[in-house]
Amino acid sequence: VQLQASGGGLVQAGGSLRLSCAASGRTFSSYVMGWFRQAPGKEREFVAAIIWSGGSTYYADSVKVRFTISRDNAKNTVYLQMNNLKPEDTAVYYCATDRYKGDIETPSRYGYWGQGTQVTVSS
Repeated sequence: VQLQASGGGLVQAGGSLRLSCAASGRTFSSYVMGWFRQAPGKEREFVAAIIWSGGSTYYADSVKVRFTISRDNAKNTVYLQMNNLKPEDTAVYYCATDRYKGDIETPSRYGYWGQGTQVTVSS
């Protein structure tokens, strides 16, 4: 399994970015795709997740309403649309995937990770 994350950048507070995570290497129908982020000096934290089959979505409270996770099954790509960005959203964002087993917020439950993409929100 290979994951390629892209779409990060520098944006002013209130702006938007869309992250992409292209997945390859297998069929992902029974998998969950998650987005996590890690700010300097902090632990990696859950942001959002989507179940490949069915499309159920989950969000951290801090990003609900502002972020939207979606998938394109034909392209094996998951997106994270981030609106109304805040300086506290600044972090390296990672996509990750693994078989869906019910726990989608714990980083150690994911066995495959992308390389990370930097998101910086200026005030």
